[in-house]
Amino acid sequence: MEVVSHLAASISHEVRNPLTTARGFIQLLEQSHLSQEKRKQYIRIAIEELDRAQAIITDYLTFAKPAPESVENLNVKTEMERVIDIVRPLANMNSVEVQTSLIPCNVKGERQKLQQCLLNIIKNAIEAMPNGGTLEVYISIEKDQVLIRISDTGVGMTKEQIERLGEPYFTTKGRRGTGLGMMIVYRIIESMGGTIQIASEVNKGTQVSLYLPLTQSLHTPSVEQKRDAFVAL
Repeated sequence: MEVVSHLAASISHEVRNPLTTARGFIQLLEQSHLSQEKRKQYIRIAIEELDRAQAIITDYLTFAKPAPESVENLNVKTEMERVIDIVRPLANMNSVEVQTSLIPCNVKGERQKLQQCLLNIIKNAIEAMPNGGTLEVYISIEKDQVLIRISDTGVGMTKEQIERLGEPYFTTKGRRGTGLGMMIVYRIIESMGGTIQIASEVNKGTQVSLYLPLTQSLHTPSVEQKRDAFVAL
């Protein structure tokens, strides 16, 4: 019964996030001064989040009997920009400045799962900065791998907490978390042939580095492009 209880709680937690985001953007539609372009953008994001909730439920229902994967070439920069659009209201609400340095590069994977992975990590980072801070998102090419680095200036973690990340039901959020978010991240990255490195220091922040196999790169960035400064959003 304990396993069933944990699973029910995790489903509720994972589904609540996209539903809350969709609700927020739908409420924004009530603003009379919205431009047509903004209105369309908010509707698109709300629909994407509802689709995400449906996909999460499907993932849990098929957890023990996975369906064939729909793998495709994904532009990491494009997928990251979509995720940042989704979390920007949460970042603004927490007084978190988002800085990015992104280049277009491809990996093979499932779009929904990659977005869910990035969303889990970035939301964790923002929630680790309740009093404000800086979120840095960086994408580069390191030899034959894509490096996605997400850094925050939040509460940080101890060495023991880092070692337990990815364990079922382990969470650093107390009653606010289910402990399945990072487990899902680890499984998604592993299924894509990638690895995860985490560095953290209490009261200074956390840095999550994802390494994924590079496929059919759109272009190879120059040294100057790699040294580009972060762009604040």
